[in-house]
Amino acid sequence: MDRELVRHALSARPPRLADLQRRAAVAVVLTEAPLGVEVLLIRRAMRAGDPWSGQMALPGGHYAEADGALLETARRETAEEVGVDLRHAGELLGQLDDVLPGNAAVAVSPFVFAVVPRPVPSPHGEEVDAVVWANLDALARGESRVEHELRMEQRVLRFPAFRLGEHVVWGMTYRVLLALIERVRETLNLEPLEANDPRG
Repeated sequence: MDRELVRHALSARPPRLADLQRRAAVAVVLTEAPLGVEVLLIRRAMRAGDPWSGQMALPGGHYAEADGALLETARRETAEEVGVDLRHAGELLGQLDDVLPGNAAVAVSPFVFAVVPRPVPSPHGEEVDAVVWANLDALARGESRVEHELRMEQRVLRFPAFRLGEHVVWGMTYRVLLALIERVRETLNLEPLEANDPRG
């Protein structure tokens, strides 16, 4: 996988946008590494009242009127959360379909960027307490797919996920990464990753 393949996959059709007033954006930041394309993930700091507290995520946040556009929201939030300047160092490759988180009535627009050379993130301690570069090629091969269990009162909910060492990527972030992978696999005329689910 490389940035031109990603750009081609994203240009095949326009993104599907949700009709919701509350909007947010995330940045899928890709870079080239010796073992393939890597994607930047963050671990959100533990904060009271934050439904994504402590979870692995993509840089991003809610749209602010001063942004003027959701693309600028993704750029601003990435600079604020991890110190990566996508306005000057990032190359926009395209936009994925909007995603609707399960625990909020908000539409999230994922924008995909390439940054070369690989930047050195500087996490914002109040919002982000760790940064991880994940090998997107390995994720695309399905090597780290697992089932994540979430215990809620008397129920156990199970979700598809990626395991990255001690970290588990699930929920909306998993869905965004899977959507990117599936767009690339579709361009290469490969079966959807879901069709080769090692979890059975």
